[in-house]
Amino acid sequence: MPSSHPLSAPRPRQPHARPPGAAPRPRSGPVRLAAALATGVLLLTGCAFQHGPAAAVATEGPTARPTNAGTITLTVGEFGTFGYHEAGLYDEYMAAHPDINIHAQATQDGQTYWDALSPKLASGTGLADIQAVEVGYIAQATSTYADAFTDLGKASGVDPKAWLPWKSQQATTTDGALIGLGTDVAPMAICYRKDLFKQAGLPTDRDAVAALWQGDWNKFLDVGRQYQAVAPAGTAFTDSVGGLFNAVLSSEPQQYSDASGKLDYQDSPGVKKAWDIAVKAAQDKLTAGLTQFQGDWNTGFFLSRFATVVCPSWMTGVISSNSGDAGQGQWDIAQAPAAGNWGGAFLTVPKASAHPKEAAALAAWLTAPAQQAKVFAKVGNLPSTVAGLKEPAVQGGKLAYFGDTPVGQIYAAAAQYIRPAPIGKDDGTVKTVLTETALPSIERSGTDPKTAWNNAVKLIKQKTDG
Repeated sequence: MPSSHPLSAPRPRQPHARPPGAAPRPRSGPVRLAAALATGVLLLTGCAFQHGPAAAVATEGPTARPTNAGTITLTVGEFGTFGYHEAGLYDEYMAAHPDINIHAQATQDGQTYWDALSPKLASGTGLADIQAVEVGYIAQATSTYADAFTDLGKASGVDPKAWLPWKSQQATTTDGALIGLGTDVAPMAICYRKDLFKQAGLPTDRDAVAALWQGDWNKFLDVGRQYQAVAPAGTAFTDSVGGLFNAVLSSEPQQYSDASGKLDYQDSPGVKKAWDIAVKAAQDKLTAGLTQFQGDWNTGFFLSRFATVVCPSWMTGVISSNSGDAGQGQWDIAQAPAAGNWGGAFLTVPKASAHPKEAAALAAWLTAPAQQAKVFAKVGNLPSTVAGLKEPAVQGGKLAYFGDTPVGQIYAAAAQYIRPAPIGKDDGTVKTVLTETALPSIERSGTDPKTAWNNAVKLIKQKTDG
């Protein structure tokens, strides 16, 4: 085994942790995103949890006031920005259903949201009629808390085959119950600065750029070495060693857990590959030494400190909101070396809902192709339904900030090739330890990779059941 990743080390368990994927700081926390679509403002979700900060859906506190005088009030628990309020879908639904009021309860931080939700699922009390669940925690939902949810596969108007097959499978229990309806997916690409690439003598056309590293993340590192050899002063090839690790792993068929959902990261070929590539990037000084979604990383966009960032679909909004006016037209998007997914969520209906039939109907409507396309057009969350990805609003979607880049086509095409790995209930813990502690210690402090790995194993053991 390569010394950078001692897979023979003793196997640990994993704790429940925050997944990286969005700012203020979770692996699926919220991210404030803002980008201009050709026809309006585009706010994109961040992964991890891949949703951005909560929208202003309420006039007081985090809860939207009902506008109908109806007899049924449905509460919706969200984290970050799902886009339903921004796209006017709640108002549209209430206008078509005068007997329904909708209270949208939005929490900015995805990890805070899950930490509050999980004990409610365990007790069956204090739950909203609809509860969003991020992909990093759907395995816990389908296993530990499976009995807390309604089988939406039996709900009127729900066809599990309407979603990308793997998306529905992620929310299906071992008994065959579909407990979650997919909201969005987050296929991977590479966003790059055309001006910095030009200064480094690299091509700037997106197809030519993609060809540089097509099919191999090691080729991505080769391009990084070319860039770094003549890098514009004060810049690095890519932003974060942790982000690179996440991107590489997202394209692997086995990640932190095996096919049964058992934690198996020490023997995972995917983890080994992602670790080795991230370590090489750190040791070759190809990264800017930043932690994604934290302060210096945010300002790094504005200061043009790096030429590339791994770019799930929601990352475009982070780029536009952080890079400022000077960055407009400078960023472009190329296909990643391999297809992967980093983010996404589901709508569930707890059995504790006082109105399960009405809640299921609302969840089905919100996640139907037409509504997913409206959300994409307004906030950029990429549909998870097969028909939604084909909607004109998606296929023709562009971001003014990215010029003529066919953002919708790029990400919709990438979504077709995603082959997600099995998800274990504690994967988020391992991810957090490796990307926020172990790899940064190599990148910033020069820690020996084997030492960093062994330290990570010890920390993961402390945070898990054994």
